Amino acid sequence: MSKYIFVTGGVLSSLGKGITSASIATLLQHSGFNVTMLKIDPYLNIDPGTMSPFEHGEVFVTEDGAETDLDVGNYERFLNTNLSKHNNFTTGQVYLSVIEKERKGDYLGKTVQIIPHITEEIKSRIKNVAKEVDIVIVELGGTVGDIEGLPFLEAVRQIKKEVGKDNAMFIHVTLIPYIKAAGELKTKPTQHSVQELRRIGITPHMIVCRTEKSLPKSLKEKLADNCDIDKKAVIEAVDAETIYKVPLNFLNQDILKPIAKQLDLGELYPDMSEWNYIVKKIISPQKSVKIAFIGKYLKLKESYKSLIEALILSGAHLDMKVDIE
Repeated sequence: MSKYIFVTGGVLSSLGKGITSASIATLLQHSGFNVTMLKIDPYLNIDPGTMSPFEHGEVFVTEDGAETDLDVGNYERFLNTNLSKHNNFTTGQVYLSVIEKERKGDYLGKTVQIIPHITEEIKSRIKNVAKEVDIVIVELGGTVGDIEGLPFLEAVRQIKKEVGKDNAMFIHVTLIPYIKAAGELKTKPTQHSVQELRRIGITPHMIVCRTEKSLPKSLKEKLADNCDIDKKAVIEAVDAETIYKVPLNFLNQDILKPIAKQLDLGELYPDMSEWNYIVKKIISPQKSVKIAFIGKYLKLKESYKSLIEALILSGAHLDMKVDIE
C-alpha cells in the first residue's frame, strides 16, 4: 500500500508549502523510495491558464500539455522527473467532473452533495496518483480556515481513516511571526491554526515553522506541548540562500526521523552528496555572467519562475553565477 503525506498551510499564504513538500519528497527519493507529488488548488478555475501572471505567477506546462500550478515545476526540478496532468487538479475540475456525471445519470437519481460525491471525486484523484509509487506527497493549496478548502480537508481525513495510521501523515506549514517592538517570536497564530485543523478532525504529526529567526528550544517545546506533537517534529524553516538548500537544512534537523517513525519506514540514510555539490555551486560559484531578461510580466518574479530557475541551475553546472538583469 502506498503511503500518504498531506501538507497543509496555516496563518497565511506564500509560506513555502511547495518548497517544503518538494524538499521532503527529494529527501525520501534519495533514501531509495519511489516518490511522486500532487498539488491541489482550491480555486474554481479549471486550470491557471486563464489567470493573470501578475496574480498567480507562471503557468507550468507538463509534458502531456496540461497547464498546471507553478509548484508542479518545483516538483519536477526537485525530483528530476516529468509529471503529468494527474499531478495537479483544482476545485473547478472536481465540480465539473461531478456535474458531468450527474447529467449522464451516473449517480442514479441520488441527491448530489459535497459529502460523499465531491469528497469521493477528490479521493479518487488522489489515490489515482498514488498507484505504483511508495509515497505520494499531497500539497493542499490555500490556508486552513478558508471555506473553499474544507472539502479537501474532509477528503484527506477520510483517506487517513481508510489507509490506517501507519500509512498517512499530516504536516502543517505555519508562520511564527517576530514582533520587533516586543522582541518576541509568537506561537499563538500557529496554535489557533492547529486548533482549526483539529476542529475538522485532523491532528498534524509535524509542524514546519516559517520564521525569520531561529527558534529557541523553549519555544519548540511550547509548540510541541500546545499542539500535541513530538518535540523532534517541530522543524524550523528559516530563509535560505537558495531554495535548493532547504532539503539540506531539513536534513540537519533530522526531519526524516519523525516521518520514518510515523510511516514505519525504518532507518533512512539519504545520499545528498551530489545535491550538496550543486547547492555549493549555486551559492559560491567561481565565475559569473550577466544575462538580459526581457518580459511582459516582470512585476512579479514568479511569472517566469521556470525560465529563471533554468538559468540559475545551468549556471551552477558551469560553476557560474547568473546575474539576471
